[in-house]
Amino acid sequence: MKILHTGDWHLGKIVNQVYMTEDQEHILEELIGIIEKEKPEVLIIAGDIYDRAVPPVEAVELLDRTLSRILRQHGTNILAISGNHDSPERLRFCSRIMEGSGLFIEGGLKAEARKVTLEDSFGPVNFYLIPYADPADARGALGDEEIHTHEDAFKAVLRRIRETMPAGERNVIVGHGFVTGVVALEQSDSERPLSIGGTDCVDAELFGGFEYTALGHLHGAQKVTDDSMRYAGSLLKYSFSEVRQHKSAALVTLSEKGTAPGIELKPLRPRREMRIIKGDLADLIKAGEKEKSQDYIKAVLTDEGELIDPMNKLRTVYPNVLELVRENRDRTAGESRTSAGEGYKHKTKMELFRSFCENITGEELTREMEEVMRPVIGQVEKEERG
Repeated sequence: MKILHTGDWHLGKIVNQVYMTEDQEHILEELIGIIEKEKPEVLIIAGDIYDRAVPPVEAVELLDRTLSRILRQHGTNILAISGNHDSPERLRFCSRIMEGSGLFIEGGLKAEARKVTLEDSFGPVNFYLIPYADPADARGALGDEEIHTHEDAFKAVLRRIRETMPAGERNVIVGHGFVTGVVALEQSDSERPLSIGGTDCVDAELFGGFEYTALGHLHGAQKVTDDSMRYAGSLLKYSFSEVRQHKSAALVTLSEKGTAPGIELKPLRPRREMRIIKGDLADLIKAGEKEKSQDYIKAVLTDEGELIDPMNKLRTVYPNVLELVRENRDRTAGESRTSAGEGYKHKTKMELFRSFCENITGEELTREMEEVMRPVIGQVEKEERG
């Protein structure tokens, strides 16, 4: 069975005040081209279909057009789950009706994991769909008061799956979360933290015994332990921390039970690349006049003195400059007392709050204060997800 594993479409994404809808439409055409050529039986979307809980109309229409073409023109089954950016309620609307067309969407976590069984020449393949749920929601959905972390939730779900998993059949997990193995995983600035205080980490060993685990959340295409457990990565680069990544879809081939899956990464070519350029303003403008590039650009200026309207000057040769920073100024500028310090983009809200309190009061945040703030921050993050 051929399975095309994708994730983190983030339809409706805005990067530095620029809507990515046209870029997303282009990359979805690339994806359909892969489907036309490879003819997979299954397309997996491992969460974060939309970028926010209430997506713009253009994003909803783009998804509708894309899924309709895949189902009607190619007959490919589509298995999709919600991620931490999605609204479970919106995604699961009419999902039961659409099953007859080969579209299986699981929006919210349930006491019994959704199982979709498809067959090939080697027999049945059972796909278990595990949508994203924060620990509080998982606790309610599973009726288990011992769930306090994402790992607790996955343990409970996988334990129930294994209790009824047919012996001798091939089994695939589709999940969304931060699953960690021995090797450090590559992360990006565009990935929203799942929780505070490190409770988002899930041990890869929990997924032993499945033929393949198709994951979403991390935007870099990578394996967690071996090729039987992978992140497909996002379809596009959504931040300048991803400039070195090569976007792709993972073509997974399952053969008979007990055989390692075959993996082939199918490249996705964007409408515009995302690049970082560096140098004096005059040199960058001179290079831009020769390049005539339409790429998305982050410009790092190394000029020492004051500059007049550098962004507009750069845009005369690089029309899609999205970000501009002054290297020397950033290096010499001191931090204010309320600064979150270096690497603030990678810190959780609790870490930012802890830094803020320590800078203001000069004292470390106590465990009691952290326990008071934890549910407050958790509620804020839940509201941000919609």
